[in-house]
Amino acid sequence: MTAGEIMKKKAVIFDMDGLMIDSERVTYDGYVKICSEYNYEMTLDFYKTLLGFRTNVINEKLKEHFGNGFPSEEIIRRVHIYIEQVFSEKGIPLKTGLLEILQYLKHKNYKLVVATSSHRTRVEKILKDAGISRYFEGYVCGDEVVNGKPDKEIFIKACEKVNVKPEEAYVLEDSEMGVLAAYNANISCICVPDMKYPTEKIKAKTYKVVDNLLEALDIIKEDEKRLEGLGYA
Repeated sequence: MTAGEIMKKKAVIFDMDGLMIDSERVTYDGYVKICSEYNYEMTLDFYKTLLGFRTNVINEKLKEHFGNGFPSEEIIRRVHIYIEQVFSEKGIPLKTGLLEILQYLKHKNYKLVVATSSHRTRVEKILKDAGISRYFEGYVCGDEVVNGKPDKEIFIKACEKVNVKPEEAYVLEDSEMGVLAAYNANISCICVPDMKYPTEKIKAKTYKVVDNLLEALDIIKEDEKRLEGLGYA
């Protein structure tokens, strides 16, 4: 463990899409459906390159990939409507272990904050509708930072929001861009991959890589026991 990782943690910073909410597959389905209506093909490989970025960057990447004639703003808008319709009809799908980790961390008095590339209006609605907004002390959203992930800004602001040092926090992330942002902020990142497993280069910048949030919780509990043994408790 590094010096930052061995320090007693006071906060846990959560990404949203793909980490707490099982939204990436719905989003991909939306892009496939709506792009096809304009005679474009959204492949899974290309979609994975969009993960973790803010809307403005996704817009640029779509135009770069498909050409300047691609109606990216309209398609992004329609994809968001598609996601809202699916969530409204089927409910908001939570990732395995989310409620367990939130309940445990809250019980142990960790400060919990969301740091996501999504816009605040979307974040507030989704987390409220999912019934989990009460667990968090605040949000830092993609429309509230100058530089999106992989820049460290969003995670530094998340630490400031709950008054902790970066080395006193964990970040839970699913995307490579999120992992890089946490690394750049000097925050221990537990990566829970969703649609794309991190490359070895990215994996080396994480604290741990696990399969689900229950395993992430196990890592946190193990760290607590280790720190107790070292007299940090």
